[in-house]
Amino acid sequence: MPHKHMECSAAWWFLTAISLLANFTSPAYADTLSTPWPQTQSDLKADSNVHFGTLANGMRFAIMRNATPPGQAAIRFRIGSGSLEENDNQQGLAHVLEHMAFKGSTHVAEGEMIRILQRKGLAFGPDTNAHTSYDETVYALDLPEVDADTVSTGLMLMRETAGELTLDGGALDRERGVILSEERLRDTPQYRAGLGIMNSLLAGRRATMRPPIGKADIISNAPVDLVRDYYRANYRPDRATLVVVGDIDPAAMEREIRQRFGDWKAVGPARAQPDLGTLETKGESADVLVVPGGVTNIQIAWTRPYDAAPDMFAKRRTQLVEDLGLMVLKRRVSALASKADAPFISAGVGSQDLLDSAHVILIAANSEPDKWRAALTAIDQEQRRIQKFGVAQAEIDREILEYRSALQAAAAGAATRTTTDIASNLASSVDDNQVFTSPAEDLSLFETITNGVTAAEVNQALQHAFSGNGPQLVLQTAQSPQGGAETVRQVYDASKAIAVSAPSSAADVAWSYTHFGEPGAVVERRAVDDLGLTMVRFSNGVRLTVKPTKLRANEVLVREDIGRGRLDLPHDRPVPIWASPAVALSGVNAMDHQDIQKALTANIVGIDFSVGDSSFKFDGRTRTEDLATQLQLMTAYTSDPAYRPEAFKRVQQAYLSGIDQYQATPGGVVGRDLGGLVHSGDPRWTFPDRAQLSAAKPEDFEALFRPAVSSGPIDITIVGDVTVDDAIRLTAETFGALPPRPETAPSNDRGNVRFPANNKPVVRTHSGRADSAAATIGAPIGDLLSDLPRSFTANVAVQIFQNRLIDRFRIAEGASYALEGDVNLSRELPGFGYAYFYVETDPAKIARFYALVDEIADDLRSHDVSPDELARAREPIIETLKHQRQGNEYWIEYLRGAQTDSRRLDRIRDNLSGYDKVTAEDIRAFAATYFGPEKFWKFEVLPAAVR
Repeated sequence: MPHKHMECSAAWWFLTAISLLANFTSPAYADTLSTPWPQTQSDLKADSNVHFGTLANGMRFAIMRNATPPGQAAIRFRIGSGSLEENDNQQGLAHVLEHMAFKGSTHVAEGEMIRILQRKGLAFGPDTNAHTSYDETVYALDLPEVDADTVSTGLMLMRETAGELTLDGGALDRERGVILSEERLRDTPQYRAGLGIMNSLLAGRRATMRPPIGKADIISNAPVDLVRDYYRANYRPDRATLVVVGDIDPAAMEREIRQRFGDWKAVGPARAQPDLGTLETKGESADVLVVPGGVTNIQIAWTRPYDAAPDMFAKRRTQLVEDLGLMVLKRRVSALASKADAPFISAGVGSQDLLDSAHVILIAANSEPDKWRAALTAIDQEQRRIQKFGVAQAEIDREILEYRSALQAAAAGAATRTTTDIASNLASSVDDNQVFTSPAEDLSLFETITNGVTAAEVNQALQHAFSGNGPQLVLQTAQSPQGGAETVRQVYDASKAIAVSAPSSAADVAWSYTHFGEPGAVVERRAVDDLGLTMVRFSNGVRLTVKPTKLRANEVLVREDIGRGRLDLPHDRPVPIWASPAVALSGVNAMDHQDIQKALTANIVGIDFSVGDSSFKFDGRTRTEDLATQLQLMTAYTSDPAYRPEAFKRVQQAYLSGIDQYQATPGGVVGRDLGGLVHSGDPRWTFPDRAQLSAAKPEDFEALFRPAVSSGPIDITIVGDVTVDDAIRLTAETFGALPPRPETAPSNDRGNVRFPANNKPVVRTHSGRADSAAATIGAPIGDLLSDLPRSFTANVAVQIFQNRLIDRFRIAEGASYALEGDVNLSRELPGFGYAYFYVETDPAKIARFYALVDEIADDLRSHDVSPDELARAREPIIETLKHQRQGNEYWIEYLRGAQTDSRRLDRIRDNLSGYDKVTAEDIRAFAATYFGPEKFWKFEVLPAAVR
């Protein structure tokens, strides 16, 4: 796996926004005719477990046997062409072509590809997908089985995509509406901000003129011949790479690849590669990007031309040394965000080769709308401080220690990397034109590079990093300040006039929470042999469930459930449940969050806190050798929490800063309001408004969480690469040593929670585009555990319903890109659960969506579904479950509460066989009971102008 430049989410939020356009990742422009594998031009060693090859026609392939999970495989088919290859009259057609790959080919009729895959157990979306980027289009199939027929079917469909697409004009006309719906869906404040910032950074480069979603008028009107022209010119074997990873025989796979793809020939000569432009040379500059509904963000960036040299040891060394310096700067600005009266909400630092158009160094901070001046001043002064005084060797050593721990964990777990992750990373390495190195080699390279790295060398790299085009200042804001960009420049000039002083050296911090008293005694221990579980109760009332697995080498997940969660909270007034992230950010009494991170630099541990329907939850992910520290960390948060006001205020300001984004799109309004609405307005599930957020105080935060965390019943679940005896011993030394807690008792309290009555539709408005709306139809079902057979039938029935909606509303009518159905049957609230169907579409088409739902429901009530339709809905559900059961995440989730409610164990036991028992008669009876028109509840979000 190639070394990646250091990135951070706060600094690269704009790349995430851009990626919403067409699910694309940061691409590279490296393809030429018959491009050789990068390792042939490098001194780096490719992963020896991967077999790399090239067909006579120029198509490259990579094959790797991997048995995690067993009996599955993943295919990635990459075409090294995207929107950069489009002519002016083709803008958006690379992405259109990606859609058309599912719309018929020489040997697969229109509409049959998805059905073929469903019969093989692949779900449309999770297992069958594609994305288009600036310079690539990638098709992905995750195969749930590796029998000869399933694997051959997957390869056959990729071969059809490669050179056999029919590209029918009628099919294109039906798909135009779907693609335009996708364009509306992606057009969010985050996307618009990301695109604007990227265009500013890459001024002069072709990428600024070729966003993959393209132009709406071209999507609407382009003749099919233009799509065919793009297909013939760019879908060529010398631009293609096929990746197959899984529980397969590599030699047999190579033979089949050669047989299927060996006769693929390019149509006509290769076109000349487009002129990618020249990065505009800039000195100091300032700009304001006004994005209604967006957050306030200020950034300082430097760019320099992209280095297209081959992936070599020396190149990686240069980048890593730069990254180490930027990591120190990132840690410094992050520390500022955690202080009382911080100048910004969050900040980040990173570097990246952006679209292979420029190397970018970026410092960015999110702030309150009226505090961007303080944010700019703070990040400017920290950047100048590190540029003038450099970094200390102790700071570099800390970053090396933390980086090394992550690479050691990756190397230790390499044998159980998942097939889908390996396949995607292989495809990404092709995209980046980097050598695919193994985790062990990554660690070895790191040790070689960092051996002897000095602060002086890192400081020299930082001087170079800040010497490119720049500094380029960009303020993203919902409303431009008076004076616009000139005001930004003046604030920056004023900041530069302030001399910076050398940073104070931070004292070393030792982890102090290692002893909690005498280890607790085990008073009850029992085994659940068929599920491989051990259940323990300690003398202080703490319960422990252990599930040892070898699913992921050196990985252990830990969950702590405390009390009864939302069910223990008031239902007659709002309380700041939303402030739950501040619990982890507060640290503990003896150590704040920054000190904890410093003390545990060498450990792989984590802490997250959240509020569930029936418990308050701490979650952690660690490696086997750090399980003791992980349990100490969670016990410290439980027994000695801090609830710091500055952590609460940071979370509060983050919510206030981002709240307008929800109102900017129909999907945002649904995401904000649906939870409260389906719980009949219960404030425990209702998103707070601005007034409620502003009125909350730090003392409200502490009063909400301290009693539950400090005195509630505790259930611990440990899943992963650990022995039962070690898990019991380490839990006894931590949670078992705490003062007595009340024991968890089963409860049938539904907390007065009800699904809303069927009245007239609930209508909300959004402030975004006038051609975009959303609608949700829900129906009450009941909870999950009281009727397990019903839960299986519900999932299959809703999948059938969704498939029909997609067939008619999306495929036949081209009315929507975003259309889904799901079942949410509570495992915590007796009697509560519902099914729903959701769509984003043009406002004028919501009535048609409602009518289709009624038609489908009536048909399901009146007629049995065919065996084929039943199988196409059921098989993907079963195969998805098989896949999920091969991950530790499945077990940590499903084992919650199993000691006091045996039905949860029955659910695990019956999860697969229960679906096999669902019949067409069951579907019809379920529809008759739950899908009557009198049961449907409606919620729609319209543009304000339409309302």
